[in-house]
Amino acid sequence: MDVSPTLFALDIGTRSVVGLLLQKQGDQHTLIDIEIMEHQERSMLDGQIHNIPAVATVIQAVKERLEERHGPLKKACVAAAGRSLLTKRATYSVQLDEHPLHTKEELTQLELSAVTQAQYQLALESDHASAARYDCVGYSVLEYRLDGTPIGSLLQQAGKQAEIEVIATFLPKVVVESLLQALHEVGLSLEALTLEPIAAIDVLIPTSMRRLNVALVDIGAGTSDIALTADGTVQAYGMVPTAGDEITEALSDEYLLDFPEAESIKRMSLQTERVQLTDILGLTTEYTTTELFESIKPAIQELAHKIADEILRLNGKSPRAVMLVGGGSQTPFLPELIANALQLPADRVAVRGVDAIKQFVSTDEKAVGPELVTPVGIAIAAKRNPIQYVQVQVNQMNLRLFDAKKLTVGDALVSAGIDVLKHHGKPGLAMVIKVDGSLFSIPGKHGLPPVLKRNGENASLSDSIKEGDIIVIQKGADGSPPHVTVGEVVEESSQLTCYVNGERTEFEYTLLRNGQRSSRSAILLDRDEVSIQNKVTVRDVLAHININQGSFKNVQVTVNEQSLFVTHRDSSLLLNHRPASLDQKLSDGDHLYYSVPDKDDSDVTVADLIHQLGNVEQSITVTFNDETIQLTKKTVELYQGDRSVSADMLLTSMDHFVTKEVDISPFIVQDLFAVTDITIPTSNHTFTLLRNNEPVEFTTSLQHGDNIELRFEKITS
Repeated sequence: MDVSPTLFALDIGTRSVVGLLLQKQGDQHTLIDIEIMEHQERSMLDGQIHNIPAVATVIQAVKERLEERHGPLKKACVAAAGRSLLTKRATYSVQLDEHPLHTKEELTQLELSAVTQAQYQLALESDHASAARYDCVGYSVLEYRLDGTPIGSLLQQAGKQAEIEVIATFLPKVVVESLLQALHEVGLSLEALTLEPIAAIDVLIPTSMRRLNVALVDIGAGTSDIALTADGTVQAYGMVPTAGDEITEALSDEYLLDFPEAESIKRMSLQTERVQLTDILGLTTEYTTTELFESIKPAIQELAHKIADEILRLNGKSPRAVMLVGGGSQTPFLPELIANALQLPADRVAVRGVDAIKQFVSTDEKAVGPELVTPVGIAIAAKRNPIQYVQVQVNQMNLRLFDAKKLTVGDALVSAGIDVLKHHGKPGLAMVIKVDGSLFSIPGKHGLPPVLKRNGENASLSDSIKEGDIIVIQKGADGSPPHVTVGEVVEESSQLTCYVNGERTEFEYTLLRNGQRSSRSAILLDRDEVSIQNKVTVRDVLAHININQGSFKNVQVTVNEQSLFVTHRDSSLLLNHRPASLDQKLSDGDHLYYSVPDKDDSDVTVADLIHQLGNVEQSITVTFNDETIQLTKKTVELYQGDRSVSADMLLTSMDHFVTKEVDISPFIVQDLFAVTDITIPTSNHTFTLLRNNEPVEFTTSLQHGDNIELRFEKITS
């Protein structure tokens, strides 16, 4: 089996520095030696080195002790503390008419703009003015919102405003820079670099299990660091500024102990069931471990709730399970209290020691606790999956990206502090028009997305990057003003459909642009006014189908001082089966019926007036020698002044007529001879006159329907 060179790992914590030597044989890692030294002063704060010389002194001491037993050490694996990670929520919104979200690339642009917003806010809150002083090591989308309402996805949604809320985790570049400087001070070079949460997860949660939503909590002295996995990767990081020291302080307050004594009692309780303590008054008391911690259970409860609250804030819900590592994880009651706070079964929250690392072997029975998980993880994970700095160039700006995950073009833009959406082309100027008195705003065409180039070739935000890549982002072209025609802003129903004598007829409404007649294809300009003349009359329809409207002209006269409109007796005009006038308005679907005189002569005469009056004549129909004859007599005569008028007289507007009744006598047989041509034979003939086969005289009266016969017979001698 191949034996690899010794791995030297340093876990530079808030209270102490842990040095480990491991030997790799195949897939197994064996602990060779361990050295732990505490800081003499507060040279570390929340995972960041504040006093490089002081920290370097402790590292030097740990290094020298191990070198005395194992020889020179030149390289070290180290990790940036999870507690130095900064988590920030940010919200970003866009107007969908300016930035539609039709593709995954457009949605990614929105997400990265939100991450850049978080990075910018973080820079404003810190001493660093530049957002580029932070490396984004991961982000998660907390919620999409459409017009203020939560929604599952924003892709291809129709609305006014799209909004996204993300939680992003950043590592200040100064944390790693100070770490590298401390190594340099003691003559060590960097062999591999990782993040403490990644190191612990890498050795406890295999890649195949990271699809599960699991929380890893490293409870140290000053902070409790949290990492969450889901969907095959580390989704979020967080930190609670409460940990083992708060438990030590609670013991100190409860039992009147100074802090070092309380810390010693706390550690001792992890190795024995009973502990003896002497308070500052000199009183010595013995307690069981359960009794010792039962009295400070409220402090443990507070720590559990703070850890649970941060997990819920980062994850949005309770995870499937929680793993506890670090020295503070051994605090009695803590696992069950965290389980209760997260409403998880008690067996879903567990303390994990180095014995849970499958590829690790320790010959020291004491070196198996949870406090060594992170140091061992640093040695294994940093070498197996080292995190490097990748040098790239973005718009001629040289950047070093912390390679904590698969880096993409989008990550490089975020690291450069570039808001991708602000490089999107602006939409074209909108156009305001008025249609039938109502104002409408028509947006311009959308601007084009930014142009992304990687090493001179087109790229997308999700494309991976490597050392030395040159990335260029150029603002997308602005959109143009809208190109709109009159026909596009008027309703499709801008035409009338009616039926003329049963046949479908379509009549286009008149369109006006700025008061002038316009076609549907005319191009509109800003501030144009469009109107629709949708009043279509009977006259318009008849003109549309080329019918002579003179056939339907009316002449207004008065008869016996009453006004009357007279039309040609052979013409008719009905709208929906009712008499209509030429100026009557039609509606969609109306039925128009008309008839016109057979001849071109459309003059209106007294005969038309008599026909319209209808009660000025009396008539009967009889049969005379097999021919149908209509006999007519006036019952009323029309006079203009004192002059009787004839039937063929033309009517003119405002003619005045009066009627006079006529003394009516019955129709007689003799009346037939006034309307028929009878040839009377020469002499030597006699005749017979019959009415309904009965002999009658010339003066015999007639009734409607009578049958009259006149027969001639020759006289023979």
